[in-house]
Amino acid sequence: MIEAKSHPESFMTTIIVIPARWSSSRFPGKPLAMLGGKPLIQWAWERAMECKRAKKVVVATDDQRIFDVVKGFGGEPLMTKSSHLSGTDRVAEVAALYQADRYINFQGDEPFLPGKEIDRLIEGMGAAPIATLARKLMEDSERKNPNVVKVVCDVDGFAIYFSRAPIPFLKNKTINCSLLAHVGIYAFSSWALQKFISLPYGILEQVESLEQLRAIENRIPIRVVSTAYQTVAIDTPEDLSKADQMLKHNKELL
Repeated sequence: MIEAKSHPESFMTTIIVIPARWSSSRFPGKPLAMLGGKPLIQWAWERAMECKRAKKVVVATDDQRIFDVVKGFGGEPLMTKSSHLSGTDRVAEVAALYQADRYINFQGDEPFLPGKEIDRLIEGMGAAPIATLARKLMEDSERKNPNVVKVVCDVDGFAIYFSRAPIPFLKNKTINCSLLAHVGIYAFSSWALQKFISLPYGILEQVESLEQLRAIENRIPIRVVSTAYQTVAIDTPEDLSKADQMLKHNKELL
């Protein structure tokens, strides 16, 4: 993977957008689910506000309940169309209103991802059109968990493929091979964001239900920036319970 480094592009403007919809097949109402005494969407907002390289943070939602909660804790909500099928489509609607060089799609289901890791993504993006984070898999059960998305990269640190399946398949177990889990955050250059949403939904994207495969299918490079931070993505109520237990045993996460 590409290691994050400082780049002269640091003067470029960046806006973080947190897409937050109510409907979810795995976890309806997830943005307002409570963790450590506050809703998940507030965790995402506070983490994004820690970022030093973004000039603005916006929560893009299609639900009045989420809008009101964000407004209540001092965030900046924006009501967006309910017809969007992906978080990136929602980010693009925000981009039509607020001009920037880069847009961060911070999906809000990584409550413990600190703002410095968002800065790390921005720094490591370089001139790539799209960038994302990845970490080492923590345990074998993650390999088999379809809610933990895996990624394999080429020698230059760009994504070859993302999958819910265990990739790569470890036929030869004598070879040392780092197994990587994708972290749900993307950095888009302005032009790449517009290009991405103009493309039709891809076959692989629909089969795996992973929107980043739309870029892979259309040969838009995705730089993968490594993070040593072991995150916990909340995709289901069971994940929320796991995160709650982590909080009880590690008060530094609060």
